[in-house]
Amino acid sequence: MNTAVKNFFGIAAAIIVLLGMNAVNNNSSVTLPDYDTTVTTSEERSVATLKDLNDAIVDIAEKTNPAVVTITTEKTQQIRRMDPFSMFFGNPNSRNGDTQEYVQRGLGSGVIVSEEGYILTNNHVIDNTDEIKVRLFNGDEIEAELIGADPETDIAVLKVAVENLPTVTLGNSDDAKVGSFVLAIGSPLSADLAHTVSFGIVSARGRTIGVIRNERGQPFGFEDFIQTDAAINPGNSGGALIDMNGELVGINSAIASRSGGNDGIGFAIPINLAKRIMDDLIADGTVSRGYLGMYYAGEVDQTMADALGLDTKGGIIVGQIEEDGPADKAGLKEEDIIISMNGNKIKDWDAFRLEIANLKPGKKIDLQVIRDGKDQKISVTLGSRPGTEITSNESVKEDIAERLGFKVTDLTSDVKRQLNIMNDVEGVVVNEIRESSNAYERGLQKGDVITAVKRKKVSNAEQFYEEVERSTEKGDQAILLTIERNNLKQFIAFRL
Repeated sequence: MNTAVKNFFGIAAAIIVLLGMNAVNNNSSVTLPDYDTTVTTSEERSVATLKDLNDAIVDIAEKTNPAVVTITTEKTQQIRRMDPFSMFFGNPNSRNGDTQEYVQRGLGSGVIVSEEGYILTNNHVIDNTDEIKVRLFNGDEIEAELIGADPETDIAVLKVAVENLPTVTLGNSDDAKVGSFVLAIGSPLSADLAHTVSFGIVSARGRTIGVIRNERGQPFGFEDFIQTDAAINPGNSGGALIDMNGELVGINSAIASRSGGNDGIGFAIPINLAKRIMDDLIADGTVSRGYLGMYYAGEVDQTMADALGLDTKGGIIVGQIEEDGPADKAGLKEEDIIISMNGNKIKDWDAFRLEIANLKPGKKIDLQVIRDGKDQKISVTLGSRPGTEITSNESVKEDIAERLGFKVTDLTSDVKRQLNIMNDVEGVVVNEIRESSNAYERGLQKGDVITAVKRKKVSNAEQFYEEVERSTEKGDQAILLTIERNNLKQFIAFRL
């Protein structure tokens, strides 16, 4: 990707429009008509004239549109309203202002993908919200249950308890080649514009644009976007990207824009990736990903190949190896050059990292490496990414997290790299925090690294929750945290 394109993508943003809607209906009162959602595939449809092509596109839009929903969210916050004249008039004790309740509303889209009521959408549509509502094609509004979400791919799964739901068939996003016709369906800009259909092509594949970012603004997660010129605007997030078979090939997620609106460059999460995440969330409530346990030290472009004395470019250089990790146990070493995995050439680090993450822990992979100028084959059994497994006391942790007002996860080497945390730091990272919590008011932030609870060091989420639980059992109301922020030690005390 050239520098101009990188700079353009650097200013691109995933845009979420915050809008409101009417009250919700009782799910049990919803009765849906029998929608015809059967689409004739492109292979079985004869197109002899332009009218035939037009009719085919109209048919696909009519058959798939009922499976697309509008999603609205609400988040209630307490804000402090300042009175600049209170120091001259009225009660001097009111100078700090009065607390006022504020309801923040958000808008997005979603796609019904099963008769059981499962809906695919984006994590950023429903992240950090108190209430999620869904408006169906016939206008009925119902409450939705959040089954699970994966911030690292920006996928979330909802469920509604309604019978006779229209659904869309999941396609194969690998078949969505550059130049393929696609339709984008969603609710751009306003709920009043729900079920808007736009037409275009797949304009690129395998885009990594850095739109999934952590609290420090650093790229985070796994990106493999389909790029399309079908019109996508704020509010389309979570909507459907449909191919000419009438099948779902992507979940619309972001736009690249200088104006804040559609500039002809939109991005969708491939359905093959989204389905993998959805299946994990439905089955386990979390996502299991393969884990190699190595750092990245560079790509082998032509200049690097010449410097290393290699005949051809291609591959990635292995950096630090985590002790006792899967790569270490398999014999991978620093400065090895990985040129292929399971017989497929390594495109770049992002593609390699995504392919590893898409595999299940326990999966065996074969790596072809160059070491000291000689080819070698190394077989690695992937492990589990630290902090992703469900523990037996998950309900206890959820209860503690609810009382704390925030959640933590393990500080993995990958997270350390993303947060620019020094390697010798041990602890947990704050990955969710409720803005109404006392911890937030006292200064704790998402992305902070907690290294100790009441001066007792913690090295993983399990230890953190155990220490908090031990403190609460003693009757302690105030909790002291030692944190690292920007590689500086700080202390934060808050009340439960």
